Amino acid sequence: MPKAPEKRLWIVCRSSIHHRGVFATCDIPKDTPIIEYVGEKITKAESTRRGLALEERAKKTGEAAVYIFTLNKKHDLDGATEANPARLINHSCDPNCESFIIRGHIWIYSLRDISAGEELSFNYGFDLETWEDHPCRCGHPQCVGYIIDQQYWPELKRILKKREAERIAREAKISRLEARAEVLKKQLEAMSPKKSGGKKKTGKKR
Repeated sequence: MPKAPEKRLWIVCRSSIHHRGVFATCDIPKDTPIIEYVGEKITKAESTRRGLALEERAKKTGEAAVYIFTLNKKHDLDGATEANPARLINHSCDPNCESFIIRGHIWIYSLRDISAGEELSFNYGFDLETWEDHPCRCGHPQCVGYIIDQQYWPELKRILKKREAERIAREAKISRLEARAEVLKKQLEAMSPKKSGGKKKTGKKR
């Protein structure tokens, strides 16, 4: 079982990715256990209930952070507690950390050498089903635009490419229809009789 380093390797600061984030206080070598992701162990049914409740809250307020982490086939871990600063580690499409489940505990390890002052990040591993609900703001050149597991990137890119092609085709069709409407308008104007100017003469009554 990993143990937390004697010297704390991280600090919570404001993040350019999303609100607050966790940053390295010193150089961290690759494969170092940095921090444990702690929280309440809950059943899958309770996890689903809380997730749906947060989804409804998000619809009303626009804010509803989800800190539920998959633990095993029967349980999840809800890390929505101040005692779990690891919940503030942001997602990235080019992460420098990775999560591991070790004997029922979730640990965040360095995926590569991390420099002092660098923000810690890992891939949240969301599935493709709800990709539109999770836009990504990591800002890396290889960012796919949404928070999903890397295994789904090829499929997501195909979806986005198809949607873009449909958008372009739709806009081209609208443009053609507008151009045709303008032509018809001019044709109708040309066919309409011109109004004569001046006053009409009236006959006098006898």
